[in-house]
Amino acid sequence: VQLQASGGGLVQAGGSLRLSCAASGQPFSCVTMAWFRQAPGKEREFVSAIRWSGGSTSTHYVDSVKGRFTISRDNAKNTAYLQMNSLRPEDTAVYYCAAEPRRLIVSQLRDARNFGSWGRGTLVTVSS
Repeated sequence: VQLQASGGGLVQAGGSLRLSCAASGQPFSCVTMAWFRQAPGKEREFVSAIRWSGGSTSTHYVDSVKGRFTISRDNAKNTAYLQMNSLRPEDTAVYYCAAEPRRLIVSQLRDARNFGSWGRGTLVTVSS
């Protein structure tokens, strides 16, 4: 499966952006989709994930974005989204989408090594 992330940009603190991750190739194999981010000089970190199973989904977030970010997916469009509100300068990073055909368990979501497909990153810059 190929992933294409888009939607990054420059925004002022308090603003919003919506990232998109379009899947092609074998999109129905994207049972688990996630967003990770990597800030300059830091390691890649988990941001959010959505798991799909039999028509139901579950969502998961790192504590620092809970209440501000919302992950969703549109199966008809083979696309996952990350709606980011109340952005802060510390959210500045390159954001990557990832997908995995397995329904990962919660403890596996935060480890990037569990995801087999990755898109190119999209840069989000939040100015203060």
